[in-house]
Amino acid sequence: MPTRSTPLRILAGAALLPLALVTPACAQSAAAPAPETPATLCTLAGTLRGAHGEQADVSLCADTGSPRFNITAPATCRIGRTRVRYACRTEGTWKVARSGKTVGSGNLPGSGLYPGPGTYDVSATVRVRSAPAGVDLKGTVSAAVALTAPKAKATHSVTVDKSVLRRNATTTVTYTIRRDSTDGDGNARLGMIGQAGTGLQISTADKRCVNPLVGRYPSKTRLAHSLDCTVTELQPGHPETLKVSFTVGAKCSTVVSKLGYWVPKGQDMFTGNMLAGPTLTCR
Repeated sequence: MPTRSTPLRILAGAALLPLALVTPACAQSAAAPAPETPATLCTLAGTLRGAHGEQADVSLCADTGSPRFNITAPATCRIGRTRVRYACRTEGTWKVARSGKTVGSGNLPGSGLYPGPGTYDVSATVRVRSAPAGVDLKGTVSAAVALTAPKAKATHSVTVDKSVLRRNATTTVTYTIRRDSTDGDGNARLGMIGQAGTGLQISTADKRCVNPLVGRYPSKTRLAHSLDCTVTELQPGHPETLKVSFTVGAKCSTVVSKLGYWVPKGQDMFTGNMLAGPTLTCR
């Protein structure tokens, strides 16, 4: 019995009619693409093999959540054709480069500032061990990872009016903290620390700052080469300034700083961000 195809032609024509009607409207105003949400991108980076059939397939993963990205190296372990389910422990170091220039490195698992969209060469020197025992392999793996999430605009910044300290002298440095986004609130905490054992002393008359306590209670000893400052009225168009004195002796010391601040998400536990502040050198 022959098959009738007329209904199919009618349905196809009916389907094409509304499509033809809406096509010009779509062409006139294309919908804006939705912003890319943070995600994890993994790719197989290499296989480590042992002399007795041990094998570990190692992947490299990059979390593209701005403003930081995390690097991990999960592995799958086995020995020969065994069906034993092995848990794998991966440790080691990682490095991320773009066009031959290193943009981040550290220990696994680790994180760095998200460098923005692009193709990156990710490598890791790893040791993979299994549980139960049986796999213990070392080696280097690498892969190219294409990151597409846009780099988030900076919401805060820290600048200084001087960046060099002098031996056998006291240098007063003005830190300026800015908030350029209406997101979050006016709270921020700037911490700075020099090198222990150099005799560096960090001090200020600003009541918003304090040298942190060290030792067990009721110890009153404070860390002379470190200072913590808390500001609470940081607003767009209203930066906060801190005048800090650094007394350097015969030994030089660099000073690094970090700014911590809240980002909006209500009472979510992990809503804070950390920003690397200026590094002061010494001559």
